Amino acid sequence: MKGRGLVCLMVLMLLLSLGFCSFIQQAYAKSPVETEVEKAIAKGVLQKDAPRGFLGIPGAPRVNWILAFVWAMWVGWIFSTVGAFGGIMAGVGHITVYGLGSYAKTFKDSAPALNKHITDSVRVSNQFLVGLSALISSITYIRQRRLVLALGLAMGLGSLLAAFLVAYTTAGKIKFSQYQGYFGLCVFLVGAFMVYEMTPRGAQRKKAAKEAAKAFEQAVKQKADLLKEGVRTVQFGITQCKISFFGQEFKFNPIWAFIGGLVISAISSFIGVGGGFLYVPYLTSIVGLPMYVVAGTSALAVLISMILSIINFMARGVIVDPTLIGIQLVGIFVGSLIGPRTAKYLPDKALRWIFIVLAAYVGLDYTLKGFFNIKLIGG
Repeated sequence: MKGRGLVCLMVLMLLLSLGFCSFIQQAYAKSPVETEVEKAIAKGVLQKDAPRGFLGIPGAPRVNWILAFVWAMWVGWIFSTVGAFGGIMAGVGHITVYGLGSYAKTFKDSAPALNKHITDSVRVSNQFLVGLSALISSITYIRQRRLVLALGLAMGLGSLLAAFLVAYTTAGKIKFSQYQGYFGLCVFLVGAFMVYEMTPRGAQRKKAAKEAAKAFEQAVKQKADLLKEGVRTVQFGITQCKISFFGQEFKFNPIWAFIGGLVISAISSFIGVGGGFLYVPYLTSIVGLPMYVVAGTSALAVLISMILSIINFMARGVIVDPTLIGIQLVGIFVGSLIGPRTAKYLPDKALRWIFIVLAAYVGLDYTLKGFFNIKLIGG
């Protein structure tokens, strides 16, 4: 019942946030983007009669709906499978696959304010997609008893303050090249850290987590009742919480979880993603949880963070393309349902290598593009 109550609360919060965002967007007689578009037309930067695309901007890219749906399915699958990289892949879609990155850069000197508005829109669009995927994943993992509820809430509460501060201090102030560079740097550094975890020295720190992961894989092979051996809270307190997962006990400090959520959310909100790519190494390396539990726990923390982050950004005038978001949300829904049901048949090590390969490639590419204008792939 507690799990169902939490799910209902999260759904209600998400719906209220979406309704609030709609109210805020309608409250603007003229959005900041429309104002900048008019200025760009007056300066000759934009052609008034050009077909309108992204955000209703004349001459902007018009994203193929089928492509958006398929890519969103991939985003939902990767996020719900490893508990991370949903925002990263959503960002890759908006920046590279849909061509919004190269388009935004054309306004770097001619219309810098419009460049920043497109950047903010991409950040918030990413968060809409990750928020839905996190909601679906949280529901699934709660039912499978693969989510540490107390840890997810503690980290989520820490992220609330960070999400507000980042939206307040950065909305309308970040150039696209800066965004892309820091985006890539964070991902690349996390990928390097995950490589370290695969070494003998790094693996030694997670011995208990690996034992639990092996027990989980064995249970799947034997088709055991996973609910009987799922996450159970053994002890709960302000300074220490202890859980049991497949015969292995793990403990963590809720206060440090709160601080971790605060720091991670500050970084992730700045680059416009959910933060799962930071929650995962934090939970596996510092907290010492197995990947199968980490996926659901990070999803809950991301969900709480996304709700407030979206509200704060849109309250400051950031807008999104509603049609594009709607199509992608459907794709996210499908991919997120598939992810948790396929992840348990993949060994723990394989999940980590998927994470490492994606982090290394995307991180290096975007870091070089953002800071040095060196391209490995288009966008």
